[in-house]
Amino acid sequence: MSAYREQDPRINGIQTKIGVVPDFPREGIMFQDITTLLLDPKAFKDTIDLFVERYKGENISVVAGGGVHCLQSKIHQCVCIEARGFIFGPPIALAIGAKFVPMRKPKKLPGEVIKEDYDLEYGSDCLEMHVGAVHSGERALVVDDLIATGGTLRAAINLLERVGAEVVECACVIELPDLKGREKLNGKPLYVLVESH
Repeated sequence: MSAYREQDPRINGIQTKIGVVPDFPREGIMFQDITTLLLDPKAFKDTIDLFVERYKGENISVVAGGGVHCLQSKIHQCVCIEARGFIFGPPIALAIGAKFVPMRKPKKLPGEVIKEDYDLEYGSDCLEMHVGAVHSGERALVVDDLIATGGTLRAAINLLERVGAEVVECACVIELPDLKGREKLNGKPLYVLVESH
């Protein structure tokens, strides 16, 4: 499901604030730059508000790295992924009364971690999560800024499921549908605000 298909008037304002940087981080990549969206307080607030409106009252207890959306079910957890996903996850978690669980690249988290290797559109990487941050039976929401090939979200889902959490949905600001990242989510629902081609 996508907010842009629901014709919310805020979506156009958000979409016009997302910059595109050619050949970054390497040649051939059209980098979707959300830092330009962050420069516009109204567009940034609208972005957070759209996610909060979707998940408020859904009994989410954890927001963790990546992006996920929720249907009619109760979510206990929302996960947010390394770097740009951190910009969206914490304010969503605070607004809906959930804890925030960071998923980070190797050697960024102190203490005991579990990790998951994954592929992305321009290489490979690894995500780590603190042991004990998420408990078996918790229902999770994964939040990220963008879904491209789906590798990062898949890694987040795998980490959560390994500790017994139920991943209910993924939520992203931007989707690059031509890269077919949804197919890597093994049927997990995905909610996005903006499509980019």
